[in-house]
Formats: sequence, structure tokens, C-alpha cells
Amino acid sequence: MAGNVNWTQPAKWLATAILIAGTAVNSLGFYPAGPIILAIGGLIWLAISIYWKEPSLIVTNGVMSVTALAGLCYSYFC
Repeated sequence: MAGNVNWTQPAKWLATAILIAGTAVNSLGFYPAGPIILAIGGLIWLAISIYWKEPSLIVTNGVMSVTALAGLCYSYFC
């Protein structure tokens, strides 16, 4: 049975754990660590969403990742 596990099953839980950790780090005010961690989790979920061809997850995680990365770029390059 373990051979039938799709790569997305462990990846979605890893991404979820990363998003939870990123939210905690963000709420404690650690910048830029919070947005970086959130972007990583969002990008993993985005890859899974694309693989699943799930439009609602693609939009949610795509926007979340772009927003986090754009905020970091704005903070450091503008």
C-alpha cells in the first residue's frame, strides 16, 4: 500500500506545516523570515495545485505566493 502513495500526499502535509510555521513566525514579527516561509509553503502548494489541476487552489496559492514575494521585493528593492 505504501508504494501507492502519490508524491502529493506527503508534500501537501509538508506545505501545510510550513504555512502554519510561517504564520506563527509572521505573527511574532520576524521579518523577513515570516513572508519567506509563507512563500515557500505557498509555492509547494501551488505545485500540488497545478498537478491536481484544481483552479481554486491554483489561484489561492498563486496569489499568496506572489503577494509574499512582491512584498519582499518592495521592502528590499524599492
